[in-house]
Amino acid sequence: MNNETVTMYRPCNQAELDLVIASGYKKWPPRLQGQPIFYPVTNELYAKEINAWNDKDFGGGYVTKFKVNKSFVDKFNIEQVGAKHHTEWWIPAEYLENLNNNLVGLIEVVEN
Repeated sequence: MNNETVTMYRPCNQAELDLVIASGYKKWPPRLQGQPIFYPVTNELYAKEINAWNDKDFGGGYVTKFKVNKSFVDKFNIEQVGAKHHTEWWIPAEYLENLNNNLVGLIEVVEN
């Protein structure tokens, strides 16, 4: 059995973090209406930049870090959406529960 994991990062707001906390840091909540994609990013620097942008626009935010089984992540391309380090996965909302089932360990808050 292959136990390789991929580390993902995600900036999130207080409401989303509250739902993560309610899950025991074990899963991401379902996407909201009008949010068809879940966008984890590939590196902490980019997550911190998004968090800073969101803080300026919306006030407050957190950077989270979590590991996912590589066999699941490999189904999705990494998309570059700006600078060289602005890379993220575009995971359709219908796969979010599968992502949650492939989490290894807990979702961690690395910056607020």
